[in-house]
Parts: sequence; C-alpha cells; structure tokens
Amino acid sequence: MSARFSFRVILLPRRKRYQTLLRWTQIDPRYWLMSAAFFCLALPAVAQPRAQEPLSAIEWLSRSVEPAASTEPPVANDTRAPQVIVTPLDRPSKDPIGLLPSSVSGLPRTIWAASDEQTLVDLVRTEQRETLPALREFIKLLMLAEADPPKDAGAENALFLARIDSLLDLGAIEQAKALIEQAKPDTAPLFQRWFDVALLTGTEDSACAVMGQNPSIAPTHIARIFCLARNGDWNTAALTLNAHRVLGDVTPAEEALMARFLDPELFESDPPLPRPARISPLIFRMHEAIGEALITNNLPLAFAHADLRGTTAWKARLDATERLARRGAISENQLQQVYTARTPAASGGVWDRVAAFQAFDTAVTAGDADAMSRVLPTAWRAMQDARTEVAFAKLYGPAINDVALTGVARDIALVVGLLSPDYERFARQTTGHAQAAFLIALARGVPQDVPATDPLQRAIQAAFDTAQPPERLQQMINDGKLGEALLNAVVLFQHGQAGDTRALTEALTVLRAAGAEDVARRAALQMLLLERPS
Repeated sequence: MSARFSFRVILLPRRKRYQTLLRWTQIDPRYWLMSAAFFCLALPAVAQPRAQEPLSAIEWLSRSVEPAASTEPPVANDTRAPQVIVTPLDRPSKDPIGLLPSSVSGLPRTIWAASDEQTLVDLVRTEQRETLPALREFIKLLMLAEADPPKDAGAENALFLARIDSLLDLGAIEQAKALIEQAKPDTAPLFQRWFDVALLTGTEDSACAVMGQNPSIAPTHIARIFCLARNGDWNTAALTLNAHRVLGDVTPAEEALMARFLDPELFESDPPLPRPARISPLIFRMHEAIGEALITNNLPLAFAHADLRGTTAWKARLDATERLARRGAISENQLQQVYTARTPAASGGVWDRVAAFQAFDTAVTAGDADAMSRVLPTAWRAMQDARTEVAFAKLYGPAINDVALTGVARDIALVVGLLSPDYERFARQTTGHAQAAFLIALARGVPQDVPATDPLQRAIQAAFDTAQPPERLQQMINDGKLGEALLNAVVLFQHGQAGDTRALTEALTVLRAAGAEDVARRAALQMLLLERPS
C-alpha cells in the first residue's frame, strides 16, 4: 500500500550554499525507512552510556543518546550492530593528573590514596556553589592538585570526572578545560565535557576537528551533525539529520533547530523557535548561530562565560562578569578589565557601579589619598551591591594598605584589608581600631586573646583555642585520608554558615589540624565581614 510522502534534502557545499529540492511523491514510506536504515549502517556510532548509569552529575551537560524506555519485550527491529563501550583495563588512570604540583598546592600527593573512591566521589559532588570565597578557592585547589588515585580506583576514572564536574559546577570552565586537555579527552565522558566547554568558550572548531577524526566519540547525534557542518561537510550533515529523524534518534525540537542551523534562509519568515525545555551548550550555541540567542542570566553559571567574548555587547559582558566574579569563577583582573573597558553611557544599576569603580581605580592609579578617601565609600557600596567585595579587596588591598585614608574610608579600608590575601600583614600594621579587636586578632591567628562578643565569635574562638577536631575526622587525618577529611570540613563549614555553631567550630579545627590554617582564617574572616554565604 503506497502513500504520498514528501521529503526534502538540503545540499550545502563548503564554499557556497545552495539548495536542491527533491520531492518524492507516491513513494511508499517503508522504502525510505529501509534506505535510511542502510544509510545509517555506514554512520559512526555515537557513544552511549551503560543503562541506568548517569554520565554526569552536571545537568546542563550534553546527554549521550539513550534508547527510549519501553515496556515491550525486546525484539530485533534494527540491522545495526549493538554499541559496545570498551575500556582497556591497562589504560593508565587519569586520577593523578592535575594542574598544581605539590610544591604549588602545598598538599601531599597522598591526599586521596587511602580513601575509598566512591566516598570521595560523593563528597566531591556535594553542592558547593553557595559557600564562602575562601572555601570555593580551596575546593578548586583540591580539584586541581596532582595526587595519587584512591586505593580502589577503577578504570572509569570516577574521581577524575567528579573533579572536572566540580570545577564546571563552580563555573571554573577554563581550569576544567585545561585539566581535560592535559588528560587528553580520549574517552566519551571526557570528550563530552570538553566539547561542551569548547562550545561555551567559542573554541568548538578544535573539538569538532577531533570528532571528525574519531566520529564515534560524539556525545549525541546532533553534536555529530553540528560538527559535520562546522567541518564544512554540509551535505553529509543534512543527510545525517534526515536519516536520524526518520529513525527517531532526534526529537522534533532538535530537528527544527538543526534544520535552521543548516539552512537559516529557508526559515527567515518563520517565527522564532520556542525556548527549549532543557538547554545544553550545543542547544545554546545553535540558537546563537541562527540569530535567536538565549540570555544567560537564568542559565547555570558556566554559560555566563559565553558572554565574555569580544562580540558580546558591553552590558551583557558586565552582567556576566559580575555574576562570575561574585562566585570566584574569573580572576579579579578580569573584573577590572571589563569594568574599565569603556566609559559608561548611561546611569543606574551596573552603570553606576562601573562609574564608582572607575573613579576609585583612577584615584589609586594617581596615588591620590584624598581622592581615594572621597570615592572609596561609593565604590565599596557598589561592590557590596554586586557582591564582589573579595575580588575588589584582592585588587586594591595592597594600595589601601600603603596610604592613610580618612573618615569613613578609613573604616572601609580595614574591611578591605582583612578581606585581601595579605590580611595578616595588614592586621599586624593596624592600630586604633578597638571596635575591630576580634577581627584583627583573628587575622593574626590569635582570636582567643581578645573577648568574644557573640555566639559566632565564640564558635570561631573555640576552634583557635582548646577545641579539637571530631574524633572521626581526626582519625581520617591519622589514617592518611587527608583529602576526605578536608572535604568533610567544607561540608561542616556549610552547616556552620546555616547557623550550626558547633559545626563551624569543628570545621575550623579540622582545617587547622590538616594544615589549612590560611583557609581557616580567611573563611572565618569572610563569615564575619560578609555576613552571607557568597
């Protein structure tokens, strides 16, 4: 029985696009389905995860293609060979790979060696975004450190992948990218992450070149089609899309988006596509390519990096920069660079913050103490509004420490100095701040030498006085499970931020017992001075 069926193939050669419209009528659809099936026999298989084993804890990563769930008994309805993922048992573990040797991180290579792999993976995957800047920096240090694998590490590199995902969750995609590249993205899970990071940083051509040499490593069918087009093979991209459409491998929404990406001129008069229910970096990138860009404000933090590119409007770059800076996902120098790139042409909101920042930056550059005293209060309020006080302190703490400010600026300078990396030297040179005696003593490492005036100060004071780490965590340290103990301390500190003063004391005692004295002091200072999680 035949039926009318219409099908269009878009042919898009490398140098100049053109369309050839093939309309097939009075053709049995089963004939096309059979042709598509044989066509797909020649296509490279796309990497698939094992059933019921999620590839990633990061929800926005591209999901590998999975077969649709079914209640029907399995039957052979496809001539394609089943896809098998092979992991060589003798492949070297990627766990030891890091960007920071022990001489830089200050951590021994054995921080993971005595612990169980799954225990570490669970701890690393604990929600960590809403914590203090000092702890976020410390988490990144742990994730980037060179260290020996856990004692029962498997061939799947579970801890290494968890470390990558932790960095991605914190918005540290440049560090994650560098770590993946050092390890070589030669497995499907690693390539998946590398590909998504490349899309957000505008370096997808290099990832597509690798996919062109090894098509089976593509995380999804549409990723494969996207890279065929990026590599200049538009004809194969269009044919592959049509084949996977008929086979049901792509959703209608993916098909509509990919069709516009391959030939946007055909859809010029059509209304914009509806906002996708789930946005991966590839979906985000293709929407941008067809002129229907998605805003990043309500997307996961890592997407904000896409707005840092030079092609983005300054307002969008400013918004993304502030969002990333408040989470420590970019350096303070990047914040300064974007803030001072141009003269604000409007007022209100971010424009007022830019103007205040630029006024203070100018005063610092000129070494004008009077001007600094005059404009610092406005600049500091702007940084509090943006919640980028720590980045500001890193930039200007040394300059403030070298001049004598007056009035309100003098009190603000104390806070800026104590939030800066050079907090201890600043505290030792500071005099005449009786109301800040506890803060100054804490920065010097001796808060027990002055009276504590509230429960929070008393909890911090106890950790620097007679309190000892919980027995369970002290035993971890004694057993060589240093990394596990430190990750537990971070979790405890988060409970302390939520109001559990006992947990706060325990977290600080563990950090100090494990040799992370600087982290303990900076986190305690930030908890008192910022009075918020992040």
